[in-house]
Amino acid sequence: MKTIRVAAAAIIKDNHVLAALRSYGTQIGWELPGGKIEPHETAEEAIVREIREELSAEIAVDEKLVQIEHDYPEFHLSMTVLAAHLKSEAMHLNEHASAKWLNAENLENAEWLAADRKAIPAIRAYLSERRKENDQPF
Repeated sequence: MKTIRVAAAAIIKDNHVLAALRSYGTQIGWELPGGKIEPHETAEEAIVREIREELSAEIAVDEKLVQIEHDYPEFHLSMTVLAAHLKSEAMHLNEHASAKWLNAENLENAEWLAADRKAIPAIRAYLSERRKENDQPF
């Protein structure tokens, strides 16, 4: 079975993560934006390029959240999920039908693609940890 390596961005803003509605290809549903890692790229380089292409946005990668392995009928997906943040508010949906911001409590309020659904526990833990850090008294 063919393996496709991709990078996906858990773009965080105000303790919410961006979900994007994929409206093309064989897989239709909500996903973390991103795409294929080219042979000469790291996951971090690929996600910066992909977000620039898909959302006309600039991001900074914060850390790797999780590595997801998932078998679709046609291929095996190896997806590196990276936490990131927008460098500016500017964003435009070039390849997605819609987008929404979800917090830790409502992550299931989207019909995620199967591989992306596997990333939800890591994203929820990351958002919860960030919330705890922000609630700490100085």
